[in-house]
Amino acid sequence: MTDIQKMEIDRYRSEMVDNVQKLVDKYLQISDWDIPEIDEKKTMGYILQVFRETLDDIEKDWKIHNIP
Repeated sequence: MTDIQKMEIDRYRSEMVDNVQKLVDKYLQISDWDIPEIDEKKTMGYILQVFRETLDDIEKDWKIHNIP
């Protein structure tokens, strides 16, 4: 990645953070609807774990399909 590419992506960093936060909040809220007596700390941990695993899966898939 060139410095220019990095600078371009960094311009969108706060938007990316905001979008991910909204997704986490969305799934935390949905789980609260389904299970009223939810343990929010455990649920948040699991949601974040799923996001990390999903990002790893996306990265692996991208690398497999984009090998030069």
